[in-house]
Amino acid sequence: MENTYKNITVSGMVAVGTTTLSRNLQTILGWKHINAGFIQREYDRMHNIHENKQGAAARPDSHEQEIEAMTKKMLVTEKNLIYEAWLSGFVAQNISGVLKVLVYCSHDDVRIDRVVNRENISVEEAKTWIKQRESENITKWKKLYGDYDFWDSKYYDLAVDTYRCGPMETVGKVLDKLKYKGAFNK
Repeated sequence: MENTYKNITVSGMVAVGTTTLSRNLQTILGWKHINAGFIQREYDRMHNIHENKQGAAARPDSHEQEIEAMTKKMLVTEKNLIYEAWLSGFVAQNISGVLKVLVYCSHDDVRIDRVVNRENISVEEAKTWIKQRESENITKWKKLYGDYDFWDSKYYDLAVDTYRCGPMETVGKVLDKLKYKGAFNK
């Protein structure tokens, strides 16, 4: 059966496994991977914004809107793209040919542990860091887009809990949804 999806969005909050899933999909499918977080960090560096201390609150609304417009344009015009961003699936609503994947972790202690190990910080610092980043982003996005639960599974074609599924099972669920049987055109 032919693949009905030309692109994939991978969305989720801090430390849920979006990058792991995106990289695994890139390796298996050979598709281009774009990490919007990398784009944001480059922007922050260019504008002397320390993400762990300021983040979304320090970025102008126009920047968020430019990222959204860029995301939509890429999802419409490109193919064989894995686009990883907190809101990529939400902003991909009504764009045909996009598999919208939500990644979440049902146990916050696991997310905290992931941040502790990844950022080499204390448990308390990780808790504060996660809460601050998510709170700032959600506040800004609700101001820009409305009072939505951006990670409600109703906005996605597939939702995977990385507390219950390991990295390979998670990628397997996405490949099953794609009806992947071997190799797509790269």
